[in-house]
Amino acid sequence: MEERKIIFSPPDITEEEIAAVGDALRSGWITTGPRTKELEKQFAEYVGVSKCVCLNSATAAEELNFRIAGIGEGDEVIVPAYTYTASASAALHVGATIRFVDSQPDSPELDYDALESMINEKTKAIVPVDLGGIPCDYDRIMDIVERKKALFKPAGNTDLGRRIQEAIGRVLVIEDGAHAVGSVYKGRKIGSIADFTSFSFHAVKNLTTAEGGAASWWDIAGIDNEEIYHQYQLYSLHGQSKDALAKTKVGAWEYDIEGAWYKCNMTDVCAAIGLVQLKRYPDMLARRKEIIQRYDAACDSMDITHRCHYSDTYTSSGHLYLSRMNGADDAMRRRVIEEMAVRGVPCNVHYKPLPMMTAYKALGFDIKDFPNAYRAYENEITLPLHTKLSDDDVDYVIRTYKKALTAVRES
Repeated sequence: MEERKIIFSPPDITEEEIAAVGDALRSGWITTGPRTKELEKQFAEYVGVSKCVCLNSATAAEELNFRIAGIGEGDEVIVPAYTYTASASAALHVGATIRFVDSQPDSPELDYDALESMINEKTKAIVPVDLGGIPCDYDRIMDIVERKKALFKPAGNTDLGRRIQEAIGRVLVIEDGAHAVGSVYKGRKIGSIADFTSFSFHAVKNLTTAEGGAASWWDIAGIDNEEIYHQYQLYSLHGQSKDALAKTKVGAWEYDIEGAWYKCNMTDVCAAIGLVQLKRYPDMLARRKEIIQRYDAACDSMDITHRCHYSDTYTSSGHLYLSRMNGADDAMRRRVIEEMAVRGVPCNVHYKPLPMMTAYKALGFDIKDFPNAYRAYENEITLPLHTKLSDDDVDYVIRTYKKALTAVRES
């Protein structure tokens, strides 16, 4: 019997990244310093915005996006039920109330009609999630928030947040782009479309800094981007008015603490990895597309539903390959995953809807209220998809999927 051991999502690290980390360590700058600032500059240029800020995670980025926008206690934030916890927990961290929206009947993507009906005078933000790197329908989302703008009541629990809400004048779109580095919607990269976007550079993401993330935002009329950037810096470093790099200037030792805030800055060691990854990224995206196209052809031959990663409207980053076994239930899906694991192919499920999780059930959510999200989940299997897979590995995953599916159906 053919045997092969596939890894689900290893980081794609070369000797160039390793050398860059060594250079950072030898430089004397291992916390936030020149490499972090350079990654911020290059990443902002890559996504097509004026500025961005690098942090220690996408969750930190999303939470700070809410805080910058002045969202907090008494505000409501609409989040897809079908997503990872960080999409919702960041809103809870700032004291907001989350409201889950169900998926579409035939897709894990959020239901836009349901989203529109949920917006009320308390709604301050919606959190679209680009699941697997596939962009949401941002034309539809922006149309919804524009048509509902009469309900929007600018507030903001900070002066900057109040001014941002007044300038935007509608429900804010605070996108979870954790999967979507490099995704494109109608010619614009994710990160330059929503009002605020959070990105992940975690070890399992397409582009990694080991741990890390970034926040980007679109230019807001009447608000200075430098003021916004400075506030991110304050939030991410204890409210300290100068970072370590700024304090190296002659006579610049003194600083102030402007607020009792948080510690979530990126380090130069992590940024060194990111700078190399960003240079390599176009080739990495191209390889993911090759693998996805082979998976698509195989799934079509097996009556397996898969999402469309590439269309005339958008280009996906190809972060995750979600497949759905038509006619299967949760029990059958679990057996197929076990059969594949025995044959050396680990799979995953993206995602178990949040209303099924203990923390969210404790808040009063019930999966029965989100039937489409449950149906999208109960027969979903995520196949290994990463740039360390060889063509032979991809073929082996496909053959193993077919064998596992046949074995379970015939048992």
